[in-house]
Amino acid sequence: MIGHVIVTDEDATRVIMLRRPEKKNAVTQDMYRGMSEAIDTAQNNPEIRCIIITGGSGVFTAGNDLEDFLKDSAEKADSPRASNAVKFLYSLAQNTKPIIAAVDGIAIGIGTTMLFHCDYVLASTTATFSTPFIHLGLVPEAASSLLMPRAMGHQRAFATLVMGRKVTAEEAREAGFVNVVVAPGHTEAEARKVAREICALPAEAVAISRRLLKLPPEDLTRRIDQEGQLFGERMKSTEAISAFKAFFARKKA
Repeated sequence: MIGHVIVTDEDATRVIMLRRPEKKNAVTQDMYRGMSEAIDTAQNNPEIRCIIITGGSGVFTAGNDLEDFLKDSAEKADSPRASNAVKFLYSLAQNTKPIIAAVDGIAIGIGTTMLFHCDYVLASTTATFSTPFIHLGLVPEAASSLLMPRAMGHQRAFATLVMGRKVTAEEAREAGFVNVVVAPGHTEAEARKVAREICALPAEAVAISRRLLKLPPEDLTRRIDQEGQLFGERMKSTEAISAFKAFFARKKA
């Protein structure tokens, strides 16, 4: 376990579980590092055929731990590429193994944007998806400005990424970024079934076909860098500073 991330290998599947329930699995830099390492070390391991990312029952992730995020941003002000969060995004972009996401409960910020790097997404009926970047005076990340319009169309992506509208599990299925909606508490078990189905297929054919379906990794990393540059600039903006102050004031109230 690295920073509230539990990694287990079961048969041919690597399961990455976010385990910080007291903070609704809010992601810290250590957690990003743990997820990134779990994905990276699977790449050259022929025994690992598939990856599952889950938050367990009841919650996927509340997104970035903002206090940890702001601390890291201040420390990495001159070298944003050194951030563990950015390394995690690169790991997603360059990953070659099928990734299944099991979303039970809230998926906020990175909890939603990471799903567009996944190959199969299961959601419980209680799952909700939101990307409140604009409300914090920021811009989208994780190449979501490239991937979301491609997956669900410009208008839906605009309502989600720019207007910050919440998306239900059924709406996500209709929009095309969730495959199946299941009962609460069943996403992980169903994800394992999907993993077994994928692992039973010819490995090389799966890898080649997946590569044909995906955008080239360099397109994704280019957009991640572009978003990251703008994100860093926005962090210093009057809008963002005011929004963060208001957020923490509400949190203390």
